[in-house]
Amino acid sequence: MAKRKISLGDLAEKVGITQANLSILKTGKAKAIRFSTLEALCKVLDCQPADILEYQSE
Repeated sequence: MAKRKISLGDLAEKVGITQANLSILKTGKAKAIRFSTLEALCKVLDCQPADILEYQSE
């Protein structure tokens, strides 16, 4: 978001999710993400899923 100079509110609006849900994703507290949401995030941020997701074993 910082590289793209886009605020949380603007990103949420462009992706079509609430700021609260985007905040949960941003802080890493989400348990799951829909592929449609991931696709929308990648389109808006012009990135690949690996740029915003990280695997962590339990």
